[in-house]
Amino acid sequence: MVKLSAGPQYRTIPRQRAWMRLALGGFAAGLALASPAWSQAPQTAARPDPNDPDAVLVEELVVTARLPGPAWWTVSNGKTTVYVLGAPSLAPKRMAWDRGVFDRRLAGANEVILPFQDVRVKFTGVIGAAFNFIRLRGGGPFEATLDPGRRERFLAVRSRLGEPADHYSTRNPLAAGLVLATDYREKTSLTTADPTKLIKLLAHNARVPVSQRSYDLGPLMGAIIRTSQAEGMACFDEVLAQAEAGPGVTQAAARAWAQGDVRGALANERTYERCIAVVPGAQRFDAAVKADQVAAIEQALKTPGHAIAVVPLRPLLAQGGVLDQLRAKGYAVTTPGEEAQ
Repeated sequence: MVKLSAGPQYRTIPRQRAWMRLALGGFAAGLALASPAWSQAPQTAARPDPNDPDAVLVEELVVTARLPGPAWWTVSNGKTTVYVLGAPSLAPKRMAWDRGVFDRRLAGANEVILPFQDVRVKFTGVIGAAFNFIRLRGGGPFEATLDPGRRERFLAVRSRLGEPADHYSTRNPLAAGLVLATDYREKTSLTTADPTKLIKLLAHNARVPVSQRSYDLGPLMGAIIRTSQAEGMACFDEVLAQAEAGPGVTQAAARAWAQGDVRGALANERTYERCIAVVPGAQRFDAAVKADQVAAIEQALKTPGHAIAVVPLRPLLAQGGVLDQLRAKGYAVTTPGEEAQ
């Protein structure tokens, strides 16, 4: 058995379109925050679990902040400084945090670099994405495929979330797990979008340019289908256990993040992200996302002055992660414990 390591306007969205949005949008969020192995990662130590390569951190970068509020790292070439805010991968919606340091650094910034949040399916990939969706979405209620023990647990969670049986109409355990994770996070007011969404708004209000990539995710819908049943069920089991446990771990990690307690913030649950790491093609996709984050910071360093970058915390601090790669390229990296202003 495979195991994973430990004045807006509104409109009604048809049920099938909503399910596809959950599957594709949740898949995107997970891919953005998962951190698989790098073929070109500098000085990467042997990892204890191939399904969770972000488990290995660069320990000298895991430092409690001296300044109030969340922790910041800096990357510099001597002429330009990029202030890097490590963002939580999952947090309570609209959580409060001390923005004093952020506001000072936003003033006069050349740009704000954000992690990708937007899902874009190219027109040429729409037919393929729809076909893959049809293959995932069907076969009757997922609970009918479960053994009695799992079914009882799933029914309890599904009932608590207020979802009908046909909401999980699939035979694919990974698809069911990803949709369940999305539902659980939505019903417990957890999000992958904050604080990035707020930072984007603040940057626009301050008239600071924002850089945020979007990617074509249509082809990756089919990757869920190619994931083995054993890996898919291992993912579903982890998601089910997390939904049963509730949001306490994430709430505690978010409080730690807001106080600059980096190690406490890193204790956040990552079930969804570890699930995504087993999807065929996810490692290549995530490597491309990280490479783009590194390249965006390097590009910002070419303009005198300063800029801000927001990077998910574990991909930022992991061996082979964003800061590790920038250090390997010769840039000076300082930790939250070294900051004076």
